[in-house]
Amino acid sequence: MKLLFELSSENKKLDLIPDCDVRSYELEDKYLRKEKPGLPELSEVDLSRHYTELCKQTFGVNDGFYPLGSCTMKYNPRIDEEMASLRDFTDVHPLQGEDSIQGSLEVLYRTQELLCEITGMDGMSLQPAAGAHGEYTGLLLIRRYHQARHDEERVNIIVPDSAHGTNPASAVMAGFKVINVPSNADGGVDLDELRKVVGKDTAGLMLTNPNTLGLFDPNILEITKIIHEAGGLCYYDGANLNAIMGRVRPGDMGFDCIHLNLHKTFGTPHGGGGPGSGPVGCKEFLKEYLPMETVKKEGDRYVLHNAEHSLGRVRSYYGNFLVIVKALTYILTLGREGIIASSGKAVLNANYMMNALKKCYDVAYERTCMHEFVLCLEGLKKETGVSAMDIAKASLDYGVHPPTMYFPLIVHEALMFEPTETESKEVIDNAIAVYTKLYELAHEDPEYLHSAPHDQPIGRPNETEAARNPILRYQKEC
Repeated sequence: MKLLFELSSENKKLDLIPDCDVRSYELEDKYLRKEKPGLPELSEVDLSRHYTELCKQTFGVNDGFYPLGSCTMKYNPRIDEEMASLRDFTDVHPLQGEDSIQGSLEVLYRTQELLCEITGMDGMSLQPAAGAHGEYTGLLLIRRYHQARHDEERVNIIVPDSAHGTNPASAVMAGFKVINVPSNADGGVDLDELRKVVGKDTAGLMLTNPNTLGLFDPNILEITKIIHEAGGLCYYDGANLNAIMGRVRPGDMGFDCIHLNLHKTFGTPHGGGGPGSGPVGCKEFLKEYLPMETVKKEGDRYVLHNAEHSLGRVRSYYGNFLVIVKALTYILTLGREGIIASSGKAVLNANYMMNALKKCYDVAYERTCMHEFVLCLEGLKKETGVSAMDIAKASLDYGVHPPTMYFPLIVHEALMFEPTETESKEVIDNAIAVYTKLYELAHEDPEYLHSAPHDQPIGRPNETEAARNPILRYQKEC
């Protein structure tokens, strides 16, 4: 399809902007343009048709099965959107006095309290804007804790080889060095290797449980004990909390601080439908370092509170407020029983799909998974020449979004699937049939898969060229 610039015709106009309701201000001539900006000129119908066509070419959770592993691409309930659209929330100004925003402060307070209950934490900041931002903030808590104790030699953060890629990056940004620890044969942390790298220089451990392989580590209490005995702190990456919410709490596993992804676990829009939100929780001894401001309840009033030794702001104001409204609505709608049922169905869906697909494909780790699982297509590639990329691209022609490809890195030719709890058995059965068909095609017609997809707006791009020489802006012909 054509770009807006290519649809542009001189002197076409549209007027979608309402009249200004405040006094206008005339700038001095020296601040004004001498010529028109190079923007496309379109009619309203041109613009409407363009974005309608774009919408048709976009695949999201409302279009079909979206098993993107470690991303929890669940359906976003409409009631959450309705609550976040209420004018009493959308029209509030962050600089209003506390007395005029008691309802909004109650939303923040109740969300803090419920997230603490779900995770086993004692304090919660809703400021961080996304998951990696939450990771960074949690690591700042760990750094501030060691600094306050004058324990300056603790400079290492231990990260398993199955961790999310943002974990080591966040640790480096927070001023730490990263020590990698390998997995054992069962896909968990190798305890012997962990003991080798802990010491007086250990600041902490970053871990998600279940991990990126979709496996719950049965040694989790021993892992956190090893770190604590060495004087370090344990940080929980909440990216995979959807598998255990309402059933197991990170705080009870021995974790000292945690970040959550409201845009994953708690039903708020993800990716291009964002923005995200990455609240950070902690145990009592770290609360004094939480970002400003948190919300406290004093009698019948809600007040903003700044801890004496707060690490300061990590984002403007109070976080992505309307995302928090959606998450609170999600939690209250489900209730205690609904949250438990939700995590249970997420695990059930993943195991159902994994056990069906392992009749064709190799499973990376042959054990009960949690919310996601990883297939290893290394054997299929050696046998047929068909790669994980080929299978993933071909699934687009069958109305199924590709799973996560080539991650985690410790599994060769990896495809990682996460069928969330919002998918029905019928939808998952269809996806199983699609991937079974693709397995058959890999043996019958591998060339067809090498050039897939065939029925999409964009075919197989040259990814190397796209990465090295991206075209990021429209070049107007003179």
